[in-house]
Amino acid sequence: MADQESPSPQDATGGSSARKSRPNPAATHNGQSRIAPSVLHGNGRWPKLRSYAAIDLGTNNCRLLVAKPSSDGFIVTDAFSRVVRLGEGLVETGRISSRAMDRAVAALSICADKLRRRNVTLARSVATEACRRASNGDKFIERVRRETGIALDVISAEEEARLAVLGCQILLEPGEGPALIFDIGGGSTELVLVDTTGSAPEIIDWLSVPWGVVSLTESEKFNASDPHARRQAFIAMRKRVADSFASFAERLPRLEQCDYRLLGTSGTVTTLASLHLKLPQYDRKVIDGLIVPTESMREISTMLANASPDERADIPCIGRERADLVVGGCAILESILDIWPAPRVGVADRGIREGILRSLMSANERRSVR
Repeated sequence: MADQESPSPQDATGGSSARKSRPNPAATHNGQSRIAPSVLHGNGRWPKLRSYAAIDLGTNNCRLLVAKPSSDGFIVTDAFSRVVRLGEGLVETGRISSRAMDRAVAALSICADKLRRRNVTLARSVATEACRRASNGDKFIERVRRETGIALDVISAEEEARLAVLGCQILLEPGEGPALIFDIGGGSTELVLVDTTGSAPEIIDWLSVPWGVVSLTESEKFNASDPHARRQAFIAMRKRVADSFASFAERLPRLEQCDYRLLGTSGTVTTLASLHLKLPQYDRKVIDGLIVPTESMREISTMLANASPDERADIPCIGRERADLVVGGCAILESILDIWPAPRVGVADRGIREGILRSLMSANERRSVR
């Protein structure tokens, strides 16, 4: 994130599972991870109206949200997102490259400037799979702290799953039986089975596998200009992911009276949802909370898997920046649809950052009433 060997992309069980260690309810978990004070020193007194911030440094993207509490949640006052490809080459080298570090530090410097200008009271900045796996992850974290003042908290896969659920659970469709929430990231994918019978969803079971749009794409080398090679590569991607999901899939309930609700938070599902609506450009207002028929998601996925990189790059809402990664996301999505036969897919343009903000605000409110 100078070892010679790259870490194995998956272990014999296909990922990390936590059925035996049941986390607290997603909405009430008190959170043991350190809250990183991601604002430089010397800010003086905080203004009376508090601002909170969340930074999510993933394997592919760096994202920031700044928000203030409101009666029904929070109001976003600033946001930032940039593709940094922190995990580029990580599958082969086991390390974060110098160029990837430079891109991430440049993006985080912009985030640090926004934190200053917005007088942020409390922030939490997290890093995920790329920093968990990289042999030089600690050196990168220290460089970020030294050059930007941001203290990145490298969170576990379990914490990543919990925050994603907390951030998007409000968009779950009502229904009977458990629901499945998933987050397709750059370096990993989290699947979370939740019980929705209580006042807030409770995590029943979860799985994290080291396959995201970057790690899966880089693990399957092929000639992108050859249609046959593209088809074979997609089949191989699907098998890699299916194998890693196998043990979790066996534990999933198969109930006659189950609504099989499914909610996804990731660039993959928001991109496919945009194509489902035939949008000329991405529009969060119509995508966040959208429900898409599973059949439509599969048809779009097949179309993208068969298209050439240039054809994908010419499609609105994809572009050249995502053209090489979206197929890996489709392979993961289809594997999820295979193990959880939901008729519809809920789409969330929210996740870890929103989960962090809700956790920060909730914790601060509890301290205020003591």
